Formats: sequence, structure tokens, C-alpha cells
Amino acid sequence: MLHGPNLNLLGLREPGIYGQNTLDQINSLLSKEAELLGATVDCFQSNHEGALVDTIHSAHNSHQGLLINPGAYTHTSVAIRDAISGVAIPTVEVHLSNIYQREAFRHHSYIAPVAIGQITGFGVDSYRLGLHALVNYLLSLNSGDSLGK
Repeated sequence: MLHGPNLNLLGLREPGIYGQNTLDQINSLLSKEAELLGATVDCFQSNHEGALVDTIHSAHNSHQGLLINPGAYTHTSVAIRDAISGVAIPTVEVHLSNIYQREAFRHHSYIAPVAIGQITGFGVDSYRLGLHALVNYLLSLNSGDSLGK
């Protein structure tokens, strides 16, 4: 689980848009949900694009999938897009708010074209739903089921 810039301020930052939950609460929810799914999740947050790119690169040999909320980098970062494309790890993009109901500059995602899917607008449930989608996708790859590809 990669969290982009300003997500360390969750619970404080614009709770009317992003909700009351803190990043630690979201990470705890994800860890518990992963355990129920028979998976594990490592969580990382950075306000720095290069740190996120480096983490994506290092996931190549150690992780089967990526769940990412790129925050504002969704709309600006070709570098994160290229890192995801370069490692070719199945990726699900998630957002707390519905980015398509917000300011026009938020309507474009550089990440979506290299992700297997995008979940947006369900608050904290976006993370939980994204994790379920990613785990189900990975299980379908292992079982040879081509549904959802």
C-alpha cells in the first residue's frame, strides 16, 4: 500500500472531503482485512515523488501487487506512472473522494492507464474494496481464470 503526498494529514485535512480516519487507522484496517484474505500488506507513505518511485521499484522482487493512493501525484506524475509500468506489477489505484466530482484538474489520472482498476469515492471503503479487488485479481491469475483481465 503506497500513500502519496498529504495523506499523512488524514483526520486533520479537510475531513468533509477525506473523512475523519487517520492514516494509521486506514493502515490498521488494511492489515486486518489482508489477514482475513490470507494476504499481507506493507504500508508506506511519502510526500516525495522519488521515494514513492523507489518503493515501487523495490516492490518488483518482493510484492505481487500494488495498491496505491497517489494523492495529488495522480494528476501530475509521469514518473510514478512509468515506475508502475516498468515493474509490471498488478496495481489498483484508490481514492477516498470521487476525483471526477471534484475540480477539473483532478479528473485526469496518469496512473489509471497502467492500473488494472481504479476505485474512487467510497471513503475508507475505497481502500478495502481496492485490496479485495487486487487479491481477487491475483488469485484469478494463479487459478488460470481469465475473468477480469
